[in-house]
Amino acid sequence: MKSVFWMVVVLEVALIIQEAGGADECSTVTALVSACASFVNYGTPDPIPGAPCCVAMMTLSNVASSTGVETRQSVCRCMMDLITTYNPNATAIATLPGFCGVSLGFTIDPNTDCEYVS
Repeated sequence: MKSVFWMVVVLEVALIIQEAGGADECSTVTALVSACASFVNYGTPDPIPGAPCCVAMMTLSNVASSTGVETRQSVCRCMMDLITTYNPNATAIATLPGFCGVSLGFTIDPNTDCEYVS
């Protein structure tokens, strides 16, 4: 039941991110990544497919890959802002898609130039 709740929440967030722009979009990306707060902050437990964290990463991946280049670039910029803001946790944030078996269409790295994400 808990898993169904998270899927509904994440699907609603996906709809919001598709309609949002700018700061609203970054708020949505931050909300999705916050589903992984325990791993990002403490390094445990490792995210596994099907867990709320990975459902959030899958949603972020689906949004980034299915709504066009501008959205993917915007998601990229938001992720770069997150790893800059939470620098001590940047590696944990960067590993989330890999743990969950998804791709965002760009590398989460401070050297990534989101303008070249296609």
